[in-house]
Parts: sequence; structure tokens; C-alpha cells
Amino acid sequence: MKNRIDNCFARLGADKRKGFIPYICAGDPTLERTVDLALALEKAGADLIELGLPFSDPLADGIVNQLAAQRALAAGTTIRGVFDCVCEIRAKSQIPIVLYSYLNPIFQFGAEKFHREAEKAGVDGLLILDLPPEEDIDLPKANVLHIRLIAPTTPQPRIEKIAKTAKGFLYYVSREGVTGARDSIASSLTEKIAELRKYSQLPIAVGFGISTPDQARKVAQPADAVVVGSAIVDLIAKHGDKPEMIEKVSAFAGELAAAAKSS
Repeated sequence: MKNRIDNCFARLGADKRKGFIPYICAGDPTLERTVDLALALEKAGADLIELGLPFSDPLADGIVNQLAAQRALAAGTTIRGVFDCVCEIRAKSQIPIVLYSYLNPIFQFGAEKFHREAEKAGVDGLLILDLPPEEDIDLPKANVLHIRLIAPTTPQPRIEKIAKTAKGFLYYVSREGVTGARDSIASSLTEKIAELRKYSQLPIAVGFGISTPDQARKVAQPADAVVVGSAIVDLIAKHGDKPEMIEKVSAFAGELAAAAKSS
């Protein structure tokens, strides 16, 4: 059974366009503003929304996303609140939504209950940062796809193994280390993506370190979609809950989306 992620990439492929995936942290600055941001990002050209579930110990995240999670938790964001937020987005939009999370909050909530409630709210996929594929077999998935991460250091036999069970799309981490803006894109990116395509027919989205329209354009050439997080989250942090925040983020996201789609 296809879900919104599959349908999104099918449309992009049919239109011969590349996708733009912005990341925002749910609850930063508030859950109400998260709904507004998601809808504004879609209007600005987003094809899929990556929504961070705030966690107190986000080991894979750089300082920008760590601080966003802290602000969201300080504002009282809970898993239940995030699901309600997704429900509100769903009342006005059918854009695919992938929750970016760590295992701890999912197990604290109850894995089966989490997946059931996520699907009910309208979540399409889960990107669980610290879940090895070997440990994934017993988790309930229903129609919530588990998105697989592949890093530059992932060896070929493991790439093959990950690709066999992957659904939706493959998330290629463009460089080693944590999330965060960088000044350049790895020179090996095109070669790495070509290697991944030997083992999977799934679309490939590239994230970590992409922060400018020029970088988004370059990454979109070999990839199927571009993920931009920290640069957007940093802009949210600078403007907070001020009236102009949505406008500033939308304008920047529009530039990134146009650049990715121009490839």
C-alpha cells in the first residue's frame, strides 16, 4: 500500500523535478507556530516536511538543532502535543510528514502505541537516528515507513543489507559528524550516490550540512531530494515568535526550493 511519501516521489519523478525537504523542530517556538510553519513551507515549495521530535539528548544533532529541541521542551512540547500538531496540519494539507526522532522517546511512550498514534495523526514515516536495521524487525510499522540512513562510512555489504528492507526513500548523510551548516559539499557526493543506486531503486534524499541555495542546487543534481535543516532552524531561532518569522523562513525556503528544483 503506497503512502504519501511514495506518491510524492512518484509525482516528482513523473514531472522530472527534484524534491525539497525542510526540517523544523516541533514546538520551536511553539506547536501552534509549527503548524503555521509547516503550511507556509509547503506554499514555499516544500515537497515533504521533516518534523523533529524534541529530545533532551540529541546526539546526532549539532548545536543549532540541540537548542531548538531545548526551546521546544521548555515550551512544554510533548509527544502527544506533536501528534496533535500533525493532526492540525493534516486538516489543511496532505504534504508527507516524516518524524525525526531518537529511540528513547518512542520506547518511553510505548513503541506499539507510538506507531499506532503516529499513523492515526497522519505521520507517513519515521527517521529514527539511533535505530540499527538489525533491531528494527520487531517494531510495529503499520503504514508508517521507517526511513533508512546511510552514511559516507557505511560499508558496501551493509548498504546492500539496508537497501533490501528500506522503504519510502534512502536518506544519505552527506558527511560525517552531526547536523549543522557547512561551507562546502563533499566532493565524493556524486560518486557515493551512484554507488547507492546500484543497490536500491528508491529515491535518495541528501541531508546534513546543506545551508545555501547554491549548495542545494549542486546536491540536487545527483540526488532526488535535498534536506535542509539547521539553516532553517537557525532562522527560526533568530526571529522566534515575532510576526515576521514565518515570512523570513518562507522566503529563505522558497530560494532553497527553487534552487533544488532547477537542477
